[in-house]
Amino acid sequence: MSDFVNNWVEQSAYCQTLGMRLASLRDDAAAIALPFIEANANPGNALHGGVAASASVTAAHALARHVLGEETGPWHSMDFQINYLAAAIGEDIQATARLLRRGKELCFMAVDVTGDDGKAIAQCSIAVRGRLGRDGIETPMAAGDHGEVEPGFMGDRIAANPFISGRGIAMDFMRDGQVRLLMPWQDSNGDQGGGMHEGAALALLDTEPCVRGQSRAWASSRPRRHRSRHRSWPRPQRPIWSPMAMSAIAITRCIGMILRSPTPPRAGWSHAARGSIVSLPSD
Repeated sequence: MSDFVNNWVEQSAYCQTLGMRLASLRDDAAAIALPFIEANANPGNALHGGVAASASVTAAHALARHVLGEETGPWHSMDFQINYLAAAIGEDIQATARLLRRGKELCFMAVDVTGDDGKAIAQCSIAVRGRLGRDGIETPMAAGDHGEVEPGFMGDRIAANPFISGRGIAMDFMRDGQVRLLMPWQDSNGDQGGGMHEGAALALLDTEPCVRGQSRAWASSRPRRHRSRHRSWPRPQRPIWSPMAMSAIAITRCIGMILRSPTPPRAGWSHAARGSIVSLPSD
């Protein structure tokens, strides 16, 4: 097992906060084991989708870093797509990344997330790039959105979810089909390298469509045993343009059943991933 890969998992605060462990690492596969803890769950002890996404991207990065070599860093996920197939209710999970193709600086991988009994929880397609020592790409600065703050009725519900609130995610605005979520920097979302762990960014991105898509159901019915994650959720796409900064914001607008980015976010934020998430440069 590559020491620098194992050290990355063990020394990344986000991995330790969620309880991730590098279970195995070979030239063609890597596995991340994640025991069930209530802090990673939604109501009803159903695993938050961002946890499955986080385990997936961590397994993929472990494999890519091992195969490409330590000298090819820093690394980022230039493509990430996930299908949520079933809920993991009060059970451990494992994310297993398999190498499909390796290039000079790219690894293409498939990741299967399974439960205790081998049940398929999620399936991912991920491409990780090693930047070979190059600096991060220049990201465009945003002009700024309307800046209004109106958390709506979902603000308290977001704050009551242990995994979401544990990431520091807070509802900043929800009205007229638009949602803005903030995730300020906190050490427990960090990567070994000092920035935000990609898994934390994916947790933010996973939370945003759940808030937007489930708000009507939550508002019009009494709470049920984790009704949202008993349903499958097809293929959200989450490319990360460059290594993550210290804080992040997610904003989207819903037009019918088609999702797209809204007007640009607040001044001072720069895009770090396509569409839904932007990152705040550190001081």
